[in-house]
Amino acid sequence: METTDHATEGDPLKTGEDGAEAGTVPSATELKKKSCKELGFAKLSHWRTAVFFLSLFLCLTIVFAFSFIIPCPVRPQYLVTWNSSFPGAATYNFLAFEPANEDKVMDVLFVLKTTEVTQNRSCADEGLSSPCVFLLALDGTHGENLWDCPLEPDFHWAQCGLERETGRTWDCLLSHSDKLTAIDKRTGTKIWQQPQPTGLRSSAPVLSVPDLDGDKVGDVALVASDNTQTQLVFLSGKTGDQIGTTVVLDSTETANHLLHRTEKGSYYVLLQKDTGLYGWALWKIAAKAKAGMDMGLKKDQHLERNASGTDGLVPIYESAVSRMLKTDETDDSSNLLVVAGKEVALIDGKHLELLWRFNTSSVLSEPSFGHFNKDGLIDVVIEEDIGNNTKRIIILDGKTGGLLWEVQLLASPNSPRPASIDTTNYFSVFMFWGLMPSESNSSDPVTSERRSYMLHPLYSNVLLESTNVADHIIAFKATLMERGRHAAYMLLIGPKEEGAEGTVVLSKRKLKQDVPDSKVLRFGDGTTKSNEDIKEAFNRLRFSDW
Repeated sequence: METTDHATEGDPLKTGEDGAEAGTVPSATELKKKSCKELGFAKLSHWRTAVFFLSLFLCLTIVFAFSFIIPCPVRPQYLVTWNSSFPGAATYNFLAFEPANEDKVMDVLFVLKTTEVTQNRSCADEGLSSPCVFLLALDGTHGENLWDCPLEPDFHWAQCGLERETGRTWDCLLSHSDKLTAIDKRTGTKIWQQPQPTGLRSSAPVLSVPDLDGDKVGDVALVASDNTQTQLVFLSGKTGDQIGTTVVLDSTETANHLLHRTEKGSYYVLLQKDTGLYGWALWKIAAKAKAGMDMGLKKDQHLERNASGTDGLVPIYESAVSRMLKTDETDDSSNLLVVAGKEVALIDGKHLELLWRFNTSSVLSEPSFGHFNKDGLIDVVIEEDIGNNTKRIIILDGKTGGLLWEVQLLASPNSPRPASIDTTNYFSVFMFWGLMPSESNSSDPVTSERRSYMLHPLYSNVLLESTNVADHIIAFKATLMERGRHAAYMLLIGPKEEGAEGTVVLSKRKLKQDVPDSKVLRFGDGTTKSNEDIKEAFNRLRFSDW
């Protein structure tokens, strides 16, 4: 029979641990070595335990120390609603949201015409006649006055948001009296003040153009139009000095103007005329103004092939245009929406070519934008007059121009244009003004009643109705006050005639604040969700600026 030298399950004691045969008694020397080895292992184990607990103690000490030395960031504590009143004042249709302090919450800027805004700040203190014009910044968290800048009357127009990526040290430009004043949004300091260009009464918007005079600061262009001609002038963004000479853009009056950048990086000044929408290359205007070097202004050869041989204008949309606006006010290359006659058209921002048309009746207010579906493309909100003091609010697909949603409301007077705020779910919450016919207390279709409505795109057959304000609204805007949260809307309330003296109230209200007291209105094939579930869906929304 074969034998094996390996221990088996049936012969477990054939060999010892140290290789000695089973049953062999270890010598005294071997026992001593084994005892020393075990003692060494025991000492090493104690050292490892000591090092572990020492490291743990040091880590905890550092964590607790830094938790007191470096405090956690404190989120600003804001009021869900606040009101600031200014008796004996006049105001205008201007509201801007800018970070005027360091609390990461948007603040609100607006214009008053009054004698004083506080006991320590009056027109007389600045050597101005009373009443004068004030640009004010109020804290978005609780409505306190951050700063105010007194200016000579009368007020013409104002525009903020001009500091972004331009190298300018100012953000707001105001046209008032016979002057132009550039103001720092953080302190209210006048950075520069210049007289109005000779013979020009410019109008907003201000065109933010590249650096033309080589001082590494973006410059601006102002457009002025009257019954005889349309003119443009370049101003230094650094000092406000005129660059070059005034340029005549057109021999007729234009209703509106915008600056647009094509896919090729070429800038065009777009002019809204009675006959359509036309563009004039910025490099041509700069050359005509002799505004120093063109500073590398690019040319779009594709568009220039269509330019008129007589006036250099490039036809973009030839029809009787009543409105034109960008789909994104912060992007010079965004698509353009045109309202012309009985149609609405979207123009591609890259190539200035028509994307789609939608036939409509008379458009009541300036269209607005939001995301009704989740395709990532901005959709269009339009209020159209359908007669009998009734308006139809429609949402058009930004990709195709197709109808996505509609509702009919009574066209109450003094109803602001629709607004929207984006959410983290890649759709927007929409806000409208008017009155549901079923909610009217009068048989007369002409009613002064006015309410606000909120639409959640996932519950498109339901509206939340709120009766939150009865006074005359001069300006209304909804916005995201703090990145990722704190959606709110602002109402500027005052006398029925813009610029007339009375009590002016600026009020802020958190958007979700209206939800608990709102009335749930169902129309069409409504959802089976309960009223409480609908309101909870609004309350669960988280807002974003993407």
